[in-house]
Amino acid sequence: MATWHGPEGIIVEPIILNDRPRLRVTQLVHGRRYLLDYCTNTRQVAQHVDLADLVEVIPLPIDRRTP
Repeated sequence: MATWHGPEGIIVEPIILNDRPRLRVTQLVHGRRYLLDYCTNTRQVAQHVDLADLVEVIPLPIDRRTP
């Protein structure tokens, strides 16, 4: 599943919380991760970070055949 990374350590992740979809907004500060908000829509995310600054990060499968 993809996450979005923004400036100043902001990370936005889609999650399921109490059987409802949410966007978890956290911030990395000096190696620690702090919860900022559980958002129900992108308008709420925009209160924490400019949406244009977010970059999608997609995990790629690892090919273990190459040394």
